[in-house]
Amino acid sequence: MTTVITPQLTYSERLQAVLNKAPQLFVDGEWCASSHDKTVPVYDPATAKVITHIVDASETDVNRAVAAARCAFDDGRWTKLPPAARQKFLLKLADLVDENADSLAELEAVDNGKPLTIARGFDIPRCAEILRYMAGWIAKVTGDAQDPLAAPAGTFHAYVRREPIGVAAQIVPWNLPLFMAVMKIAPALAAGCTVVLKPAEQTSLSALRLADLIAEAGIPAGVVNIITGRGEACGDQLVRHPDVDKVAFTGSTQTGKMINRAATDTLKRVTLELGGKAPLIVMPDADIAAAAEGSAGSIFFNSGQICIAGSRLFAHRSVFDKVVEGVSSQAAGWKMGPSLAPDSRMGPLVSDEQFGRVMSYIDSGKKDGASIMAGGDAPSVDGYYVSPTVLADVSPGMKVVDEEIFGPVLVAQRFDDLDEVIKAANATPFGLSASVWTKDLSTMHRLAASIKAGTVWGNCNAKVDPALPFGGYKQSGLGREQAQDGIRAYMETKTVMIAL
Repeated sequence: MTTVITPQLTYSERLQAVLNKAPQLFVDGEWCASSHDKTVPVYDPATAKVITHIVDASETDVNRAVAAARCAFDDGRWTKLPPAARQKFLLKLADLVDENADSLAELEAVDNGKPLTIARGFDIPRCAEILRYMAGWIAKVTGDAQDPLAAPAGTFHAYVRREPIGVAAQIVPWNLPLFMAVMKIAPALAAGCTVVLKPAEQTSLSALRLADLIAEAGIPAGVVNIITGRGEACGDQLVRHPDVDKVAFTGSTQTGKMINRAATDTLKRVTLELGGKAPLIVMPDADIAAAAEGSAGSIFFNSGQICIAGSRLFAHRSVFDKVVEGVSSQAAGWKMGPSLAPDSRMGPLVSDEQFGRVMSYIDSGKKDGASIMAGGDAPSVDGYYVSPTVLADVSPGMKVVDEEIFGPVLVAQRFDDLDEVIKAANATPFGLSASVWTKDLSTMHRLAASIKAGTVWGNCNAKVDPALPFGGYKQSGLGREQAQDGIRAYMETKTVMIAL
């Protein structure tokens, strides 16, 4: 059957005005030109055509941005503000995100390829939500008073302070561009740090637009600096910069390891949110229709380009055929189309590089003997579209089973008992998330305790909430984001003892 993909819709005048702007960087509260003329092309994934260019920041540009953040931290223009003042700035920024939601969503959709309905309904509202949540923590970060263990009572006054680390270099990925940027910026500012943000070179447009809102919110110059460019150049220099105190990165495990090694020379504080290969376990007593729908949503949402995607389906042998049939049927309902089309449910992949990567995995699965239950192909159109794909008859050792694909590709496997599926679920270097579908509370809790993952969902998928910590076990990362853990990741702990 031939898949029909409609053409991309005409951009709005407001979007075209953004695309027509000259490539610039946001440093020390101002838009400025790069020290050189190198740029990076920006593509609309739905058409595979260049729509604008961004700066490929030079060493001089990086140094200028870090210097601005360093000065803004050291002179106290942010750190010495009353907590209520910093809170007011973050709440104002959240209001501006809400006020500009439509234009931000259109920009995000065209830059990333995701459907406009998803950007407007999920990405942008979550940005405002995380800003407001972290603003609420600003006046609630406390230390502790503690009597020393070995000293007589009343001879010492001892307490613990929480202090901002300093300048934070933040590098964010292309799959949820604006949300990931705000998810990094919000806790850093709440903690009192200053920031140099580098968005992914594939999807920098919404972060650059955010800079306008940061300035409009009145956040002091130098507190947030946004530079663009290729990771292997400007990103690497940012991580190694001696005036950067903290590095926060979300992206691939391979790149995360490189960043961690680079940060070791100066023992920078590091948080890493990396890859995943999440198991999705369906027990025989589960609601099969709900599990099939949840499985499809977990892997096909955002075209599978999400670290918490349930990419490994484990269904009990007694219900395996029904679950796979249900997921395959669901796949047909994920209508592919350009980002601005109102009926698109799944857009293209972000880039030609990502398209080639995902198709190579599908081809590898076919060669290894996997059965194509749904999809397995790409429409012959402009744009980086890959059909929602379900593979059965797979086994450990196949690349599609063992490696993160980061695309709309689900691999389905059978199991017979709990011990077997626990072992299989944990047979991966990743440990970011997992999902369990069962009506049996004992089974649910046993699996939740046994699976080595930072988040385990029961009878649902991909529910990430600002009030709950998020991060991974094993090679899925270091540290946690969101919740109180998220703001603590940008703070140092200081003990003070005073003899009385």
